Amino acid sequence: MKKLLFMLLATISFVANAQTAVPKTANDIAPLLIGEKIPDITLKTAKNAAVQLSDLFKNKKTVLVFYRGGWCPYCNMHLSALAEAEKQILDLGYQIIAISPDTPENLKITAEKDKVKYTLLSDSKGDLIKTAGIAFEAPENYKSTINVYSNGVNTSFLPVPSVFVVNTDSDILFEYISPDFKHRISSELLISVLKNLK
Repeated sequence: MKKLLFMLLATISFVANAQTAVPKTANDIAPLLIGEKIPDITLKTAKNAAVQLSDLFKNKKTVLVFYRGGWCPYCNMHLSALAEAEKQILDLGYQIIAISPDTPENLKITAEKDKVKYTLLSDSKGDLIKTAGIAFEAPENYKSTINVYSNGVNTSFLPVPSVFVVNTDSDILFEYISPDFKHRISSELLISVLKNLK
């Protein structure tokens, strides 16, 4: 009986660890797929207010962007490019929401620096980033930086830069995920995709 109980507990422990384990590299991630739903998770705004994702999604179709943080020059270029294309994206009936592990305070700095008017959200604990399947173990040389930008909440993971297009029911209609953080979807290609999704 003891042996059976031990095996049962060991199995439960293994399954729990498998679900929370973060892949070692960006190439090992298993992201949500087109047709699946973005989980309804509560995140923080730049004003440190709690916001439910489903409440944001139900108003408008969404271009959902995951970026590494305001410290990343490639992310800043991408956020700025989206800011420049925002009017076209809005005209097509979409809103832009960008999420990183940065704290709400650091979101404000990023918004000012990159001239961003769209919504930036904080996921310092990685609840959404991990559930979306795009988290991976941060290389050692990034750990001190992500620690500072998350106020010590995140010391271990990074999101693979990703763009999901989501409808008002949280269904994924399109995704662009690149394990190479230097490669991002261009605004021109994104706009073309949004036009074809209409």
